[in-house]
Amino acid sequence: MQAKETLFADLVQGRAQQFQVPLYQRTYSWTEKQLNQLWSDVLEQAELLEAGDRASTHFLGSVVLAPSPQNEVTFPRWLVVDGQQRLTTLSLALAAIRDHIAGTRPDEAERIDEEYLINKRKTGDDHFRLLPTQADRSQFAAYVRGPGAGATGGGSVAHAYRFFRRKLVAADDPAAPQDVFRLEQAITSRLTLVAVTAERGDNVHRIFESLNNTGLKLSQADLLRNYLFMRLRTRGEYVYETYWLPLQASLSNDELEQLMWLQLVLDGDDRVRRQDLYTAQQNRFERGQPDEEAVEAYVRELHRHSSLFRRLLHPEEEPDPAVRAHLRRLDEWQAQVTYPALMLLLDRRERGELDSSETARALSYVESFLVRRMICRVPTNNLNRIFQAVPGQLPRELPVADALHRLLSSDNRFWPGDDELREKIRTAPFYQYGRWHQRKAVLQRLEESHEHPEPIDFAAAQLTIEHVIPQSPGDAWLRVLGEDTVDGESPEELHSRIRHTLGNLTLTAVNSELSNHPFERKQGLLQGSHLEMNRRIAATERWGAREILARAEELADRAIGLWPAPLGGVGRAERSRDWQPAHQALAALPHATWTSYGDLASFIGSGAQAVGNHLADTPGIAHAHRVLTADGKVADGFRWASPGAGGDVRARLAADGIRFTASGAADPAQRLTAEDLTLLVAGADGEETEYGADGADSARPSDETRSQRFLRQLAADDSPETVAAVRALFAHWEGLGGWIGHGSGRVTTSAFLMLGEAGLPGRGIWPITLYPGGGRGGTAEVVFQYLAAREPFTDRALRAELLGRLNELESVAIPESRLELRPNIRLSLLAREHNAKLLAETLSWFRDHWQERNAP
Repeated sequence: MQAKETLFADLVQGRAQQFQVPLYQRTYSWTEKQLNQLWSDVLEQAELLEAGDRASTHFLGSVVLAPSPQNEVTFPRWLVVDGQQRLTTLSLALAAIRDHIAGTRPDEAERIDEEYLINKRKTGDDHFRLLPTQADRSQFAAYVRGPGAGATGGGSVAHAYRFFRRKLVAADDPAAPQDVFRLEQAITSRLTLVAVTAERGDNVHRIFESLNNTGLKLSQADLLRNYLFMRLRTRGEYVYETYWLPLQASLSNDELEQLMWLQLVLDGDDRVRRQDLYTAQQNRFERGQPDEEAVEAYVRELHRHSSLFRRLLHPEEEPDPAVRAHLRRLDEWQAQVTYPALMLLLDRRERGELDSSETARALSYVESFLVRRMICRVPTNNLNRIFQAVPGQLPRELPVADALHRLLSSDNRFWPGDDELREKIRTAPFYQYGRWHQRKAVLQRLEESHEHPEPIDFAAAQLTIEHVIPQSPGDAWLRVLGEDTVDGESPEELHSRIRHTLGNLTLTAVNSELSNHPFERKQGLLQGSHLEMNRRIAATERWGAREILARAEELADRAIGLWPAPLGGVGRAERSRDWQPAHQALAALPHATWTSYGDLASFIGSGAQAVGNHLADTPGIAHAHRVLTADGKVADGFRWASPGAGGDVRARLAADGIRFTASGAADPAQRLTAEDLTLLVAGADGEETEYGADGADSARPSDETRSQRFLRQLAADDSPETVAAVRALFAHWEGLGGWIGHGSGRVTTSAFLMLGEAGLPGRGIWPITLYPGGGRGGTAEVVFQYLAAREPFTDRALRAELLGRLNELESVAIPESRLELRPNIRLSLLAREHNAKLLAETLSWFRDHWQERNAP
């Protein structure tokens, strides 16, 4: 048996060979969580390469290999006893890189193929360097063969491939320029593996058990604490009592570790990773051969910084009101990424280099930087690097606040200016970008800017975001919109373009009462609001596109006044139109789905003509041929961006699973709307809803539990028969051993049919989420997208069977194209006895499959 450290490139490159996953191994099962972690490691290694750091690699894990019974001298074959998840994931990532560059660099795409993925001169199964277990083999092979090779359906393999296609599009954004070949190099030559190669007769399963037998690991803070006090031989007790115990009492272990990391960053180490904290600080001490005085000085500085750090965690502890207000807003934004800059500002103030008013001014630049980027849809994937570099890059020749303003305005920070901010407020679908609490925070700050003499208590108000023109408008609303259409645009198309823009959004505590009602009824409710923005909306005579645009202009004026602009003339790179979200959405399109130019335009806040021109002129956009006209036809002016790249577009669509009607149009059931595209980009674990299955039953001041609130809200909108059917459904689910979790929304409360350990988030699984209707009738959301990353429903066939069972309900017809999304069923259908019985049987089937997978 041999064990050695190696790299993916060294393992798979060279002579023709094959790594076979045995049949007894489980199928490929990495979910969004593991994929995100790997991608974060890859980006970090790519950044280190860009910075010229050739030494720091990332340990990915082990691979245990044994000779295959089919081994040949001229064609080595290895059984992958352990590590198949890593090898499969890396191979899919490289296939995604190859396809990402195929339209612009076909020679490099071919090189990646031959070096890592295929045995060029072999045929059949021998053609593939990695041969997964049979359940995954055909789909994996289709993705390795490349676009147009017949990759179908969902499942974990498809999910991983689409994940990397989506992330590669994001990495191409100019705000975070990542050379795709650096990403390739990071994957193949910076992620280290330990390869254990067994001889014939070795007990490889014993090796596997040993490698996977893990215990409780010490944290970085534990390791560093032990290191420090081992060196305080005479002063240890004093330092422990005077500094360490108060420090440990004021911060949790995780917070203490974060503070230790921040101290390194403040000292100018802008590349240190938190997981390398112990090694980095140890190396710093060893270089200086520390005596007890130096170690004591370090702990004393940690103690001093802890009171500053607590103000970031608990803004109410900050004594200055202006600084406290900024810290509170940044805390509500969940802006932990800015901590290096915030700690620097508080530290410099304590040292006397700036006063509180200058600190507040500097914090306003940090807040503006985040808010303007969010409104203008600048990707967040380089924020860590930007703020971690602040302590080391802050210009020394300027006052601190001016220096930070200049630094954040500099080249490739992409802090949007006033013109771009105004344009995005006018046109971008604000409701579909950023996290829900950030969208709410923007509207709250705009409301606060009115400086009402009796300001509202936002913490107690339980406000949510409301569309003034509703998301599902009735005929009265469409008639008003029809008065504002131009250039042949239909009222429906105009509504799709403006409904999610900031000018059509407000805050309210009566979301369910407002619902889809005509403007005249909404006026009365908004007029009685304590919010100035609502009273201004109510004061208008009508509400259409003209009024939305006028309000957007007013909000833009306020935003420009609230959030300072970057400095001009600092060498900023100007951003062109933000096409990156569109590229991401197209890269994420599941098999057998299409979208329209209008849907894609609505998704990004553009015009359909501009979308068409961009797709025709830009090579390398994944699935660009699957963007059709609204009636499902290939556009008259369609052309491949790379001449000769795609062949006959109808044939390519058919190969992608698109069905055609008798009239030659693409099947409308396979069309994905702008909302579907938003859900795709958000991902199965996206944070696009403010409700979660936390299972807790927190009471309001009236002692009304979440369960009671859900049923009350349901009864306000649905018939007694529907409410009785939902109660019976809950009782059936609990009889199956499940439990009912309720969402954390304080206004509208959802209900989750949970399996697993009650009350512990992340420990269970749920097939459907129930929502009261808020004026439109309650719905049951079938969470196919969530299930695609949860065993055993990573198997697409099981999800397809679930869809088939649901479609047996009367008046339910969920198209197969929604198998990667979250379609809804009206709860009123459960008032029919036949439907209630079928759904109960379906839930029993779901429980049985989950229990079989999770049996001891």
